[in-house]
Amino acid sequence: MKLRDFLIGVATGVAAAYVLKEASTRVNPNRNPNSVLEDIKNQFKQEGPIDGSWIYMQPETFKKENISIPVYKGGISRVEDGEQVNFEFAADAKSGAIVDLVRV
Repeated sequence: MKLRDFLIGVATGVAAAYVLKEASTRVNPNRNPNSVLEDIKNQFKQEGPIDGSWIYMQPETFKKENISIPVYKGGISRVEDGEQVNFEFAADAKSGAIVDLVRV
């Protein structure tokens, strides 16, 4: 195998990897729901330990006033003053920012 052929193969592989990465980002611009949940859990852990958490893996449409955005819905539970307290949240699927938080 000639060096030229090898370098052409490497360049083709790098170009293909770049094109696939860009195509996959355009198809699904949303963050991974597990990473969104980990970020939210870390925010809650700053105020104390948590007992459990969950998140729906498919984004849903969240509507408030005239705004409609894709969100991941989930929940966090913790013990406060000896009682179980549950929170439900809606997090922006693209940025991971919490757009709604309700104490249940």
